[in-house]
Amino acid sequence: MNPTVLTSDGPMGGYLVRPAGDGVYPAVIVAHQLFGLTEDVRAVADRIAGMGYVVLAPDYYHRADPGVELPATDEGRARGFELIATLSRTGVLEDTRAAVDYLAARDDTSGAVGMVGLSLGGHLAYLAATQLGFPITVVLYAGWLTGTDIPVSSPEPTLDLTPGIKGKLVYIVGDRDHAITEEQRTAIAERLQADGIRHEMVVLAGAPHAFLAQEDSPYHAETWQRIERALADELA
Repeated sequence: MNPTVLTSDGPMGGYLVRPAGDGVYPAVIVAHQLFGLTEDVRAVADRIAGMGYVVLAPDYYHRADPGVELPATDEGRARGFELIATLSRTGVLEDTRAAVDYLAARDDTSGAVGMVGLSLGGHLAYLAATQLGFPITVVLYAGWLTGTDIPVSSPEPTLDLTPGIKGKLVYIVGDRDHAITEEQRTAIAERLQADGIRHEMVVLAGAPHAFLAQEDSPYHAETWQRIERALADELA
């Protein structure tokens, strides 16, 4: 289903999926990676809906290139970085608040909302968790948290906003992730600990970046078990 979510900059598209049966369910926002709202992101949303959640994946690129789905090629990656540069911290937070309001207004949602983010979307989810009070945020291989390399990680690094996180945060990353160094992983873990955030820092031995988008990844089973448990523990 393709919903229309209202923002101050006009309508924001996305992908909405819900459990098959009638009823009232908790909700989850899924934030996409740099390639946009692609088939693999929709597959993640579908799987979470199958666990018993109404899931909305917003199109965070709606201001610059609405509906874009980029291929995982050098050209697609280059365009993705151009689109990342158009995202602002204010715009991302507004879009996420709009997604929360859209879900809250539905008759089939209970009012509880969590968030799951993939790569760039993991960064957006971490940012949103610092401002929007989600009971649970699952962050998958999010980069740029420790620096100011992209607009959504400035003027101060998003990691510096960690004290604003009110719920639990689960951060999942591979130890062979080319985009997130051991030094960055350590900084994230230490900041979550120092600020007293309820969290799990999961480092998967041998896992590369974006492994959830790889259908034959051996890291799927453990990751999905952790996602399912985290959502169930905090949104039930």
